Amino acid sequence: MVNENHIISTLVENKPGVLQKIAGLFTRRGFNIESITVGESEVENLARMIIVVNGDKKTLEQVIKQLSKLVDVIKIKNLTSNAVQRELCLIKVNIADAKSRSEIIQYCDIFRAKIVDICEESLIIEFTGDIEKLDAFLKLLKGYGIKKLSRTGLTAMSRGI
Repeated sequence: MVNENHIISTLVENKPGVLQKIAGLFTRRGFNIESITVGESEVENLARMIIVVNGDKKTLEQVIKQLSKLVDVIKIKNLTSNAVQRELCLIKVNIADAKSRSEIIQYCDIFRAKIVDICEESLIIEFTGDIEKLDAFLKLLKGYGIKKLSRTGLTAMSRGI
């Protein structure tokens, strides 16, 4: 069976300890969380948790079964095949000279990234996109020297109604 990233959207009660319970479930079962994002949802007192887990279809089925047993989990949806996916990234890049600054600014324009801070020796870029686009952008910037990198983890929403 082929391992791939699966995106699971869960609607959970927005109270202390829920994230720890879910992380503990993954730990006990030996599942690795590739990324997890949590925030308020459209429903009062509920939070939406987007969990990315790597594994085959059997692993995905087990994760969903185990999550559904938790009292704090209200709803679970597999978003792997039909979702809009995005990740936010902040990147601090070295600037050696005016030429490299100009080249980095051009890359930002091409990839529709925003420069949110600039000084003589570095600049900070804000970039949002799907994982493939983000990885391609980071590959271009590596040659300039990435000083710091902060990625939020994937968030997703199903397409349509």
